[in-house]
Amino acid sequence: MNFQRLAIPVLIVGLLAVAWRSYGWPGIAAVGGGLVMWLLLHVTRLMTVMQRAAKRPIGSVASAVMLNAKLKPGATLFHVIAMTRSIGERLSAEGEQPERYRWTDGSDSSVTASFAGGKLTDWQLSRPASDQ
Repeated sequence: MNFQRLAIPVLIVGLLAVAWRSYGWPGIAAVGGGLVMWLLLHVTRLMTVMQRAAKRPIGSVASAVMLNAKLKPGATLFHVIAMTRSIGERLSAEGEQPERYRWTDGSDSSVTASFAGGKLTDWQLSRPASDQ
C-alpha cells in the first residue's frame, strides 16, 4: 500500500485538530486557507504542464539521448511529461501494468519507459543504425 495515500489525509486532519485545540475557529480558518493555497498551487502546476504538453505532438522530445540521461527510477509519469513537454506515445493496452510509453526525437532515436503504479521502473534508449 502506498504510504502517502494514507499519510496525507491523516496529516491534514491532524493539522486541523491542532488548529482547533490551539486557536478554535480562527485556527481552522488559517489552516484551511493554507490547505486551499497548497491545493491551488498543485492544480496550477498540473494545468501548466498539461497546456505545454498539448502544444507538442504526442511522443515527441527534443533529444532522446538527453531524456535518457535525465531519467531516474521512481520518477512519476507526470514528472516525465513535464521534462519532455509532451505526452508519450502509449505502447501498452489501456489499464495494463506496467504502462509503457515512447518518446522519439527528430533523428528517430527513442526512449521507451515503463511505469508501474505511476512510477518509472525502467527505460531503454533506441538509436537508429548509422549509415557509415
